[in-house]
Amino acid sequence: MSIPLKYSARSLVERRGTVLMTIASIAFVVLVYLGVLSLAGGLRSALSTSGDPAQIVVLRDGALSETSSFLSLERGRELMTLPGIATDADGALLAAGEVLILNNLPREDGSMSNVTFRGVAPISFRLRPELAIVDGRTFTPGAAELIVGRRLSDRFPDLRLGSELEVGRLTFRVVGIFEAGGSSFDSEVWGAAEDLSSAFRRVGYYSSALLRATSEGEAAGLIQRIESDQRLNLQALTESEYYARQTAATTRQFVFLANALAVIMAIGACFAAANTMYAAVSARTREIATLRVLGFRRRNITAAFLLEAALLGLVAGLLGVLFALPLNTISTGTTNFLTFSEITFSLRTTPRALLGGVLLAVVTGVIGGLPPAWSAARKRIQEAMRAV
Repeated sequence: MSIPLKYSARSLVERRGTVLMTIASIAFVVLVYLGVLSLAGGLRSALSTSGDPAQIVVLRDGALSETSSFLSLERGRELMTLPGIATDADGALLAAGEVLILNNLPREDGSMSNVTFRGVAPISFRLRPELAIVDGRTFTPGAAELIVGRRLSDRFPDLRLGSELEVGRLTFRVVGIFEAGGSSFDSEVWGAAEDLSSAFRRVGYYSSALLRATSEGEAAGLIQRIESDQRLNLQALTESEYYARQTAATTRQFVFLANALAVIMAIGACFAAANTMYAAVSARTREIATLRVLGFRRRNITAAFLLEAALLGLVAGLLGVLFALPLNTISTGTTNFLTFSEITFSLRTTPRALLGGVLLAVVTGVIGGLPPAWSAARKRIQEAMRAV
């Protein structure tokens, strides 16, 4: 014989004051937890949409990212002669050497951050068709002009349309704003490879090369040819794999932080839930004794109070999730821990994270309710019936 669910639910309604305070404390834990996870979700979304499994990123052997890589123009030319590289309708190779440079610029709030400047060739736009100019025009090679991702332009005053800024030895002008479908390229500044190389006296080599294989299936064969060629001494991986590595390296810190904060704050919320449930036990001493006289066992009493605590946590979790949903409208930026440059993105609360927030709240409620439930079940009937 079990105690009806409505008994536990009615108890929560009757003690609205203390229950609402406990719900608010647990909901705040859920909100903070989901807030940090939404940072990881936004980063993961931005980086995961940047990769194409049919395209190959070529780096110096041993380099972890484009910022720590370089390959000579001679190696680049040898690379372009390998079979398996796709061509366009005019017979031009879909391959480009690119230069990646970090430049420290002031944000809107006055703080400084590294910004990624990517020197590209005209064919680079064919390799990344998601990029589209939304304001102004594209740059003219040789004219010291730049185009900037919209989100980056919003965060850095020096990168607004029409602005001029010193980049190395040259003064560049921002002539266009682009969007790249929410990918990591939204966090980059693009210009002609020869202009940026000249500005930083880096003429004579690329940071990386990007190649499109004739098909997704051919990509593995092309990678094998690149890495087995002793003349090149290069490493190659699909663009999807390259950005997957960045995703893991960058989001790991946020996931760890979210779990650490959740544990610390949940401990406090457990005490709040315990106080609420202890108050419920104290106020219902005779009621508990009556249930025992009617034949309900101690395990039924324990289950009823644990269910009450779980319901309290469930309501708090759903409330925390509701408060977290508007986070999806917020855009922000942080440091990519692999390239040490600014990356902009929109916060993203995934269904899995939302479910995790609700489960966190329920577990918090149950853990906080366990000692009071045990205490209620252990009360002696005679003592409980004499309680005032």
